Amino acid sequence: MMDLTEITNPSFIKKLDKEQMMELAEEIRVFLIEKLSVTGGHLGPNLGVVELTIALHKLFDSPNDKFLWDVGHQAYVHKILTGRAGDFGTLRQFKGLCGFPKMIESEHDVWETGHSSTSLSAAMGMAAARDIKEETNYVIPVIGDGALTGGMALEALNHIGHKKTNMIVILNDNEMSIAPNVGALHSVLGKLRTAGKYNTAKDELEYILKKIPAIGGTIAAAAERVKDSLKYLLVSGVFFEELGFTYLGPVDGHDFTELERNIQYAKKMEGPVILHVITKKGKGYLPAEADKIGTWHGTGPYKIETGDFVKTSSVAPSWSGLVAETVRKIARNDKRVAVITPAMPVGSKLESFATEFPNRFFDVGIAEQHAATMAAGLATQGMKPFLAIYSTFLQRAYDQVLHDISRQNLNVFIGIDRAGLVGADGETHQGVFDISFLRSMPNLVIMMPKDENEGQHMVKTAIDYDCGPIAMRYPRGNGIGVPMDETLRPIPIGSWEVLREGNDAVILTFGTTIPMALEAAEILATDGIYVKVVNARFIKPLDTEMLDGMLATGMPIMTLEEAVLAGGFGSAILEYTHDSIFPTQLIRRMGIPDQFIEHGNVEALLDEIGITAGHLVENMKALIHDQVAEREKV
Repeated sequence: MMDLTEITNPSFIKKLDKEQMMELAEEIRVFLIEKLSVTGGHLGPNLGVVELTIALHKLFDSPNDKFLWDVGHQAYVHKILTGRAGDFGTLRQFKGLCGFPKMIESEHDVWETGHSSTSLSAAMGMAAARDIKEETNYVIPVIGDGALTGGMALEALNHIGHKKTNMIVILNDNEMSIAPNVGALHSVLGKLRTAGKYNTAKDELEYILKKIPAIGGTIAAAAERVKDSLKYLLVSGVFFEELGFTYLGPVDGHDFTELERNIQYAKKMEGPVILHVITKKGKGYLPAEADKIGTWHGTGPYKIETGDFVKTSSVAPSWSGLVAETVRKIARNDKRVAVITPAMPVGSKLESFATEFPNRFFDVGIAEQHAATMAAGLATQGMKPFLAIYSTFLQRAYDQVLHDISRQNLNVFIGIDRAGLVGADGETHQGVFDISFLRSMPNLVIMMPKDENEGQHMVKTAIDYDCGPIAMRYPRGNGIGVPMDETLRPIPIGSWEVLREGNDAVILTFGTTIPMALEAAEILATDGIYVKVVNARFIKPLDTEMLDGMLATGMPIMTLEEAVLAGGFGSAILEYTHDSIFPTQLIRRMGIPDQFIEHGNVEALLDEIGITAGHLVENMKALIHDQVAEREKV
């Protein structure tokens, strides 16, 4: 048995024979299953690419040859083979090993990613730089079949094929992204999976044609026509070859002999090559292999023997489940309601809606831009679309929300899931930018509930709202366990509520930071400092009537948000105050500083950036001290 923690670089693989590589693959699978049962992580994708990753490192020379892992959640095996197995006990933990490729971790990580469909564009850039510098290294993007539904991937395929760029694209086809893949392109790949005889037949035909004496251009042209006919006969559509790629496959991604033969073949070819590799997500661990809906794509800790997940003790509903179920409840009486998700039916807890209302549910695949504009199209026809999308993925549809939804003032309900810090997935997935990039859009309402009861009423508010687009932010994880009202009611747009009275200062906050504000206010009260806490649940529009009243008292104001400060809620308060009759009002802001927040436990991350009840207490005392000092100057 090899000690995987002793690996320092992948060069040792070049000396291994097939049997030794199979032993290495088994050891890696056992290692991953054991380690991830404790830390959680992306188990299914990595178990599926063990042989493929070993083969790539055997036949190429990283980092001179460039591996780009699209999405990046299948790079654990690559990390093991490049000397990071000893760090897997810290995977996705605070200050620990990143769950995605990370340049500062290793020279073998040449491209950082957390969103899908980026690898081909980046690979084109690297290949272009290689050619300009007259270098000869290989560029090898590894992209999943689900990621090909992303518009960027198709744009890149078009450009690479047009330029005839030397590149070997590994299409890792496991028939799933997170949830099962959907769409016409998925069907094309399905046909290719059943057309495995094409390359063998093509090679045999070429061999036979070479035996025929050349009789001018007529025979040559006829031979090419025969080859083309064969291609269309055996591979319906020939999607990739029509784009300018040489298509190889499909290849068994768990067979080292097949992998090596086809990779060596691809290395000899000029121009772009697609190597279509069939893998099984979760291979080697039965619960993950049997998964048909994406449960084992990314997991928390689990029991190896049974496959049971280690559950949290919370009895409160998950935020995603609460929102999805409230939408489903309303949809029973409101035929306008339709749901769109970009490949996240499981994460956004929409399976029950899809089962009950199949003709009003649309999983569009990894295609956030299309999802947003499709929602706009539905809205033009009197429908009430609910676009369920993670905050980090909404970034990819910025122009569509601005240009197609907000500009046309269409009645689209955007559910911004995973808003705020999400923890283990780190900087590519932290949902902290949406307020800043949405707040500048005319017509758009933005809100966030303090708890799950207010959350269900906000869903009702959004579906009843017929004056334009409305977005509701909600965090990852579970609610706080408050009693739930039986009857849903809309909340007046732009209305805030006072949660605690006080005369010395004001805390304006919303969503996940409300418990923090109330805790800080309680601590301050023991020191004789009485702070008003306001649930500023509407981030846009502001409750200007309440805000004017607070400004008139002269009390200093602290804004608190689990989102970036630049252009955020605090900025909105500063802007409003500057333009009011109280331009000198003392206002301070707490929120995410101007940096990307890495992976780790959310509480640890908040402590590191100074967003805790303790930090809030100290900042409030400093704010009140500054207010007193200002008054004494007068």
